[in-house]
Amino acid sequence: MNDVKLVLKEQLENVGIIRRISKYEEKATYQSHYLGLVWQFLNPAIQIGIYYLVFGLGVNQGKRVDGVPFIIWMIIGMIAWFFISSSILGCSNSIYRQVGLVSKMKFPVSILPSVNITSNFVSYRAMMVLLLISMLAAGVTPTIYWLQYFYYFICMIAFLFSFGILNATISVLVRDYHIMLQSILRLLFYLSGPIWNIETAAQFAGKDLLIRILQLNPIYYIINGFRDSFLSKGWFWEKGTQTLFFWLIVGVLLTLGSHLHMKFRARFVDFI
Repeated sequence: MNDVKLVLKEQLENVGIIRRISKYEEKATYQSHYLGLVWQFLNPAIQIGIYYLVFGLGVNQGKRVDGVPFIIWMIIGMIAWFFISSSILGCSNSIYRQVGLVSKMKFPVSILPSVNITSNFVSYRAMMVLLLISMLAAGVTPTIYWLQYFYYFICMIAFLFSFGILNATISVLVRDYHIMLQSILRLLFYLSGPIWNIETAAQFAGKDLLIRILQLNPIYYIINGFRDSFLSKGWFWEKGTQTLFFWLIVGVLLTLGSHLHMKFRARFVDFI
């Protein structure tokens, strides 16, 4: 627990540094592109359009899902997925990629995953504005359930940081881990429900058991939670088992990640 407290303390004490470095990384990433930061919005928008053509008009044949057009249902899931997947991969490589900072100055290395998560907010905010406009245009009106979004947003950040500090540490120790994580995320894209409803997509023996297992996926919990909020489907406390299991996973990831980070971070430069 001391490792967890120290890691969390470093995040709180260095909020200003996290914001400054994240802004610098945003500009540095796109400074050689003509459209600059517009690509943080344009790239996911193009991907959403492609997935809608394939899964919305092709597989789903334009049918409504949960009482709303498929495009609205899908955008809610895709925005969360883009932010989660890019943050997981970015956090995993955050310490290895910043070897210069790690080796040349005294630096709170544990904030590097937070820097990556923060730098992804520009794209996330832009896509959320697009979502709100799309929902209002489709006749989805705000309800009290929308307040639940803030709970699931906290869930998302807690999961990303906990998983990020673990991934960043392991990626320094074992470089193959980052490549393996990329492959796992490709699989999780289809198991987490951003583009299809895992509860109704198939009919076969043992389906109910498989669905219950897939619902324990923390990424599914977050994506489905955003849909529950914006589409007014239910409260998070109504999913007691999933909620308890989600926070158990976050606690385990944070504890394990903080312990490994504090144990090896004095030797990160040697491993790199």
